[in-house]
Amino acid sequence: MEGVAWVESPGTGHTTIEDTPERYRPGYEVVAEQVLNFIAEQNLRPGDRLPTEQGLAELLGATRNVTREAVKTLAALGRVSVRKGAGIFVAASSGVLSGDELTHFQPTSMDHVLMLLDYRQLIEAETARRSASLATPPEVRAIRESAAASLAAGKQSDGESFSETDASFHDGISIAAHNVFLRASVANVRRLAAQSDVLLFHGDAPGSLEVAGQQHLAIADAIAEGEPGRASQLMIEHIDTTRHQFERKIRDRLFNVGPRTATSGHVVNGRRTDAAASQLAERDITAS
Repeated sequence: MEGVAWVESPGTGHTTIEDTPERYRPGYEVVAEQVLNFIAEQNLRPGDRLPTEQGLAELLGATRNVTREAVKTLAALGRVSVRKGAGIFVAASSGVLSGDELTHFQPTSMDHVLMLLDYRQLIEAETARRSASLATPPEVRAIRESAAASLAAGKQSDGESFSETDASFHDGISIAAHNVFLRASVANVRRLAAQSDVLLFHGDAPGSLEVAGQQHLAIADAIAEGEPGRASQLMIEHIDTTRHQFERKIRDRLFNVGPRTATSGHVVNGRRTDAAASQLAERDITAS
């Protein structure tokens, strides 16, 4: 059956999604991926100037309107910055996870995504372990409340509310670990993961929101009960579930492909990434 396959992108060495006639992807999404590949192939660094919209359109064989939407999307994701009257630039990575290597992070590369999930598991297992020992009563209460709220949103299949409460839950645990570097690492991992959510799944969750909410509650209980080992192990299992759901979602797309509109919006980590959000790119901004 025709559909989506993970293949090695020519010249990049990364495994990416390959389109076949049955698989519909909005044009701006395809061009956004091509722009990221261009940045990596040209070894561009933060602050380097990209071609103009017209130049990118000609280089990538796309229309200017589609290229403009792709640039807006990448600006909203913090991968490029658009400065009025100056041009389009490669945006700098922010926080602890910064550096030239992450400028070339490919959110549609299976290799990169799995490495990111592996790193996330290491970092968040440690924040959960520390939180179980160090969390103050108000921090424990905040973690429990966000876990319960995420489960309630999951049971209602409310993706927007779940995204917000999921972010609050994981951020709350990183705060309770009382280590500013761990906290920044968690935030940056989630920022990079959000890029994959947008470009691969249009902001849809890769798996069951209710299952994730139940796992949140179990982790919150372990932290509240002061059990570092159990909290860490439950977080490892939680992210393992995310990994398996992610891979299953990709397989499902091989056999259950439906059209989507390029204008539909979605929410990732509490932020809209549709055309309304990407209007940032039309102003004099530096995306971060």
